[in-house]
Amino acid sequence: MSDTPANPLHLGQQSALPASPTEAVLDYVPNPRAGSLYMVRFAAPEFTSLCPVTGQPDFAHLVIDYAPGETIVESKSLKLFLGSFRNHSGFHEDVTVGIGQRLFAEMKPRWLRIGGYWYPRGGIPIDVFWQSGAVPDGLWVPDQGVQSYRGRG
Repeated sequence: MSDTPANPLHLGQQSALPASPTEAVLDYVPNPRAGSLYMVRFAAPEFTSLCPVTGQPDFAHLVIDYAPGETIVESKSLKLFLGSFRNHSGFHEDVTVGIGQRLFAEMKPRWLRIGGYWYPRGGIPIDVFWQSGAVPDGLWVPDQGVQSYRGRG
């Protein structure tokens, strides 16, 4: 983990936007309902990164769902981590799956999924999905609520 769970780096502090995702520090705090099966959802409807070919901005609506284990991700550090992609070049697949895998590896939730609903570039929207495994029995997992891209029609 990036910092001790009892001493988050960002919570209650002024924090600058990290220069890159690798420099971003994610904070985790103890799960206040450890042992309970529940789901947490973060939505980032204005996520941006850069196209690795053209350098132009790519925009996505990210939805991150997870069933906590012993820790939960601190939301300010997650916001800063996601914001660090603004100057990061990466294909949609790499960015989406990389975010999910990093959160899963560091936080060690019972289950995690991420949906990356990317806006069209070159006329083709790309949606990317990753999850850590099967949904735990008894976990209520609502639809992510993001409609497929329909254009102007």
